[in-house]
This record gives sequence, C-alpha cells and structure tokens, in this order.
Amino acid sequence: MKTLVSDNSSLNPKLHEGVYVFTSVPVETDTGKLTVVASMVEDEGLTLVLPEEQAIQSGFPIQYRCAWITLLQESALDSVGLTAVFARALAEQSISCNVVAGTYHDHLFVPLDRADAALRCLQELRHDGNA
Repeated sequence: MKTLVSDNSSLNPKLHEGVYVFTSVPVETDTGKLTVVASMVEDEGLTLVLPEEQAIQSGFPIQYRCAWITLLQESALDSVGLTAVFARALAEQSISCNVVAGTYHDHLFVPLDRADAALRCLQELRHDGNA
C-alpha cells in the first residue's frame, strides 16, 4: 500500500470531448466494434461507459449521460487518499462523480452540465496543492 503523494502539480485534469453514457446490457452482448471506455460485469448485466452516439446506434438503454475527465497524474492502484481528496472537493461543489481507476490514471464521470465546474474545481486542487 502506498501513501498519497502530496504533490498535486501533476494532477492535470483533462476533459474529453463528447457525451458519454452509462448503460447496462446482457453480459453476452458483442461490444467488439464499440469504443468502450469502461466496463464492469455485475449480477444484473454488463455495465458499459461509451460515447452516447454509439449507445444510441446500438439501441442500448441510457442510464446516465455524463462528461469524462481523466486525471493525467499517474497514480498507483494501491495508493491511498487521492480519490478521497478530489471526491471531497467535488462534493463540496455539489458535483457528483463516478470514478473508474485505470492502471495508470483515474477517470471521472461527472454530470454534463457540471463538467466545466468540475474541471475548474480539479484545476484549483492542482494549483492549491490540496491533493
């Protein structure tokens, strides 16, 4: 287990272009031609995060429309504290956040109408050194 690095200067949040959605489909669904940015097998089905236009074209139900922000700071999968810091900062601004940890980066899915506010909040964390 690693402790949180106190240097936030490399947090570097990046807002991806486009609208992304969460959807749930049967586990056996062929996703081979889709740009799936995250997936999770659950008892109820296969949760996918993908571009909205692909979900619509595939006829998938849309559960949540969102913006995708990647924290370009490399974070270890066993590090402690980083998620709590940015989740608390976003919560203080009443911005919900769904977090997916990648091998190298954390990915945040935030409400579309709060994407710019979320990005500003994360940039302030970066400059304030609070993460």
